[in-house]
Amino acid sequence: MQILQDISQALQQGRKPKVEELVRQALDEGLSPKQILEEGLLDGMGIIGEKFKCNEVFVPEVLVAARAMNAGAALLKPYLTDEDAVNKGTVVLGTVKGDLHDIGKNLVRMMMEGRGLTVIDLGVDIPAERFVDAAVENNADIICCSALLTTTMYEMKNVVDIAVAKGVRDKFKIMVGGAPITDSFCKEIGADRYEVDAASAADAAIDFCSA
Repeated sequence: MQILQDISQALQQGRKPKVEELVRQALDEGLSPKQILEEGLLDGMGIIGEKFKCNEVFVPEVLVAARAMNAGAALLKPYLTDEDAVNKGTVVLGTVKGDLHDIGKNLVRMMMEGRGLTVIDLGVDIPAERFVDAAVENNADIICCSALLTTTMYEMKNVVDIAVAKGVRDKFKIMVGGAPITDSFCKEIGADRYEVDAASAADAAIDFCSA
């Protein structure tokens, strides 16, 4: 449907007022909020994610697209019933204790929300135990840990160890990422998945949640 393609296109271009105008128009034309969300907004954000992965767009473009996405989603929110709301899974996200970097974490959140995941963003400097407690409290599917410093990356192992100690390690997947992190480090600490960028992390999270 043309208007849904137009919403997707405007979102990819980061045209927030245009996205808002088109979302209102689509509602006026009687399209379902769920269809507008999935085939308009989420479609556009998915394309941005793929382009980001292929280095066809960069962080500034992702940020303006995410802003347009959030504006469109805010207009739809009052019309979405619980059945309509797209929740493909729940993710607890944060930067580990001792580390205050949040740009990578915020990108991951945007990409995951853009794929229809519910993201509980704990923020930065988060102790290992808080990741696990938040995952249990929110019945999360995944814990995502970010670190930018070699001095803080081993805090990720504490997240895994605490989940094991509390007997909840089988209840969720643990994903790790950040500049110093590698796939071999991920395996070494007993985490489930490492991805090199935010878009790939969102893809992996969708895979885990739909498995």
